[in-house]
Amino acid sequence: MSSMKVALGADHGGFELKEKIRQHLVDKGIAVEDLGTNSSASVDYPDFALAVGEKVAAQRAERGILVCGTGIGMSMAANRIPGIRAANVHNEIEAQLSREHNNANVLTLGGRLLDETAALKIVDRWLNTDFSGDSRHIRRIEKISQIETKVQSSK
Repeated sequence: MSSMKVALGADHGGFELKEKIRQHLVDKGIAVEDLGTNSSASVDYPDFALAVGEKVAAQRAERGILVCGTGIGMSMAANRIPGIRAANVHNEIEAQLSREHNNANVLTLGGRLLDETAALKIVDRWLNTDFSGDSRHIRRIEKISQIETKVQSSK
């Protein structure tokens, strides 16, 4: 895990938790690209979802973590980027299953909903869980990609 690079972003509602996650990852020796925001001043979450999502989709980071007030807005915005499978996670089992079953490459968290201890446990479980590679899960992820392709070609 220490050779992994994580793209990290947040809006004002997730800024404080993002900072705690950033330090936690750095302490574990994980390379972090912090794409902002850098204060609790009001900003628009889609800007940060796009920045992180583009890094992950372009394979310039293995995974991405986004934090806003609830994690919902970040998830919605990140999932608009082809190749991104963002999971809004509230507990460790969801973190694990989002990786094992869905090969989620972006984790979204609610800075106003999770305390630091719970959030760091979720992050650790998510980063330490591999995709199962089971054929049924691969088939389902391929269908997600087919939806992306269909939607893009219909524009």
